Amino acid sequence: MTRNDHKLIVPFESAIPADRQSAKRHYGVHPYFTRRPHNVVRQYILHYSREHDRVLDPFGGSGVTAIEAYLENRVGIQNDINPLANFIAQGIVDLGNGEIAEYERTLASLKEKCQAQLQELERLSEDDLQAFTRGLRMPENVDLPKNSDVRRYRELFSPRQLAALAVLRGAIDRIRDTYARKAMLLAWSASLAKLNRTFLSAEGRAESRGGSSIFSIYRYKIAKEPVELPPWKTFEERARNVIAAKAEIDKIIEFKSRTTGWAGKFEVHAVDIDDLSKDLTSKVDYIFTDPPYGGHISYLDLSTLWNCWLGPMPSQKACEAELIVGGNLDITEAAYISRLGKSIKACVKMLKPDRWMSVVFQHWNTAYFDAILSSAAGAGADLRAAVPQVGDTIWSMHKKKGNQSVLAGELILTFHKTGKPKKVQRNRTSFDIDRAMAEILSSANTRVMYGEHLFNQLILTAWNKQAISSLHVSKDEFNDIIKRNGWEYDEENHYWVKHQFEDMLFG
Repeated sequence: MTRNDHKLIVPFESAIPADRQSAKRHYGVHPYFTRRPHNVVRQYILHYSREHDRVLDPFGGSGVTAIEAYLENRVGIQNDINPLANFIAQGIVDLGNGEIAEYERTLASLKEKCQAQLQELERLSEDDLQAFTRGLRMPENVDLPKNSDVRRYRELFSPRQLAALAVLRGAIDRIRDTYARKAMLLAWSASLAKLNRTFLSAEGRAESRGGSSIFSIYRYKIAKEPVELPPWKTFEERARNVIAAKAEIDKIIEFKSRTTGWAGKFEVHAVDIDDLSKDLTSKVDYIFTDPPYGGHISYLDLSTLWNCWLGPMPSQKACEAELIVGGNLDITEAAYISRLGKSIKACVKMLKPDRWMSVVFQHWNTAYFDAILSSAAGAGADLRAAVPQVGDTIWSMHKKKGNQSVLAGELILTFHKTGKPKKVQRNRTSFDIDRAMAEILSSANTRVMYGEHLFNQLILTAWNKQAISSLHVSKDEFNDIIKRNGWEYDEENHYWVKHQFEDMLFG
């Protein structure tokens, strides 16, 4: 692309098959609550921006957008009010520095210094362990969210887990090589997810295969029978993943250096989106973002497991600004919807003229979609594409938990900044949901349909008819409408199938 032809870009209209786990830089290095498929994000970045463009994710999470932009010779801009999110993103980018041989030597040195000591901890009596622990640097024993199984932070760990983590952390802090030290700290932080009492082993698999309740039910639930994994082995596995990620990143940068030339840059911000928009007004070329969906996941509360060790803890101001419903501060849904709309306006404000923005979103509450679509239009951005992303491995895992009641897919809404605000007209007549769904289903040229795709089509139909504010449908009502139109739900494959007899009559 030339400097001025962003407006000529033809938007994506079809889904990109998700490839979530092939990139070592994102999967296996460090867990996080949500993570977009890197290949989908990368293709959107390549399509809607050019080299040296500034690509932003104002709700950066673990940094997939900014990291992929950085590796594609853009300026990747990461922003998140969660210190853990920025720690992970910066830690992955920093793997492009230093020598992999030094990383290997550092890991070997840590093994020599720590493995035997960690094994010795397993044999100490409780009194000896208590005496040993008094000489270690421990995290502050802060209060946990009110829905936690335990009240104070250190109760999330057994005494041996706390001691082992402190021993490892102390040894890592003494590493002289800056980038090797940062890499080992990243691996140590990743180990926290398994070396605590919320860890649950996956039934029927190796003891170490499993995860924390933080990532499954989104609260601090102590396992009925806590599993204490071997600390050194757990850490070493993560460290090996980190080194593999470094090798991958080194290869990408080396290839860029030999071909187009290496020009990737990376920025990290840790401010509320309103403050970010003041600093970046009309300075961003492309935004790809995945704003929090409002429910269940209180990122800052759940990240206390890491932030308490890593520091600093989020400020009260950051907690009050978090874009969620509920959490320890009991943020209301009305407040969430208002802030979601303001956040979309802030995003449009940061875009340069004729630039693009892609927003990943999915939720049963149509008011959330109304806030996004209306705010974008009012700020001068036209909706140009709405692409559903359903059917990948992670999608299937979520569907198994709730089948047709779960909206596990994603809808990628892409907007073009025209600079011409549009006042959203409200159709005062009620929206005929049954008729709209009948038209959507009858126009389908396939006998298999995903519920997420159908719901997204309903949302967009209501939006185009200026009636989204009057679209109110529950999960059960939505499913009943589909059934009344001659479709049945396939529990095994998690999609809707047209009745066989209709195929015979009309095929």
